[in-house]
Amino acid sequence: MSKSFPFSAIVGQDEMSLALVLVAIDPLIGGVLVLGDRGTGKSTAVRALANVLPSLKVVKGCRYNCEPGYESGLCDDCLKQISQKKITAKRKLRSETIPVPVVDLPLGVTEDRVVGSLNMQSALTEGIKKFEPGLLAEANRGFLYIDEVNLLEDHLVDLLIDVAASKENIVEREGLSLTHPANFVIVGSGNPEEGDLRPQLLDRFGFSVEVTTPTDLNERVEVIKRRQAFDLDYNSFVSSWAESDLKLRKKIDLAKKRLSKVMIPDDVLEAMSKLCIFLKTDGLRGELTLSRASCALAAFERNSKVKVSHLKRLAKICLRHRLRRNPLDDTSSSVRVEKGITQVLGS
Repeated sequence: MSKSFPFSAIVGQDEMSLALVLVAIDPLIGGVLVLGDRGTGKSTAVRALANVLPSLKVVKGCRYNCEPGYESGLCDDCLKQISQKKITAKRKLRSETIPVPVVDLPLGVTEDRVVGSLNMQSALTEGIKKFEPGLLAEANRGFLYIDEVNLLEDHLVDLLIDVAASKENIVEREGLSLTHPANFVIVGSGNPEEGDLRPQLLDRFGFSVEVTTPTDLNERVEVIKRRQAFDLDYNSFVSSWAESDLKLRKKIDLAKKRLSKVMIPDDVLEAMSKLCIFLKTDGLRGELTLSRASCALAAFERNSKVKVSHLKRLAKICLRHRLRRNPLDDTSSSVRVEKGITQVLGS
């Protein structure tokens, strides 16, 4: 098992850290796309996220991390348990608590490993067709991390788009026919110099974060110091940041509970729509993402209402990847959003 860096110990990269925290509070915001230079902590931050995620309650022994209950979203195995044991509202499925899954989808992975396949050992030794769950099953109700997402093969991109839309993985292969829940947040990272992301997949990311190499001298020195301390004495370094990670985990957990009570005043909704109209964003997904993200930020900061200041802080990561490209204008999308914020929302 790889050693993860404490999330609270990450230096700088505030935009990326905030985006990851907000999708942890409200996964319905959508995925997080992190693009930037090599060696800027993209992968480190994503893998460190697991340290600050509240624990997950699942059906005991379920291969798909199903939520205990019998309303909807249960896998066939859990539904079978319910029918066999005649479980009622007074007698629920047995549950256990696990860490929120953060699953890596590596480049070059086979489709069988992603969606699942026939368990060949059972088929050959027992003559029984058993399904071997893949990475999509492991990531259900958690996070699916794709490093170098812009280099992902097209057939896997198509597959992920379908699953992200339906929240289910439909398997039809090798005599198997089944469906299981696959509701996860996609977190992708990559270097934009190595290729563009397919527009269909790009649209599935709620946030688009730009990460740059730090230019501040003190910040760069602090990064080196912390990395050296991590490499020299892992246990001691992690222990020194354990309390900070625990505080952040509790803060995220409280924000999740507070989220449903956060309100968006009409004047803030109007400001949000005016900004999107000014920027000529494609569709309404920009407003929907910005409204969800603003509510999550308000809950995180213990505010009962969304303010215009929340919109200003989140507009870039919510909208920069939704702007139409103008071949006659080489102004970056971030600069265009900043101009929109100034003109529509005020400085």
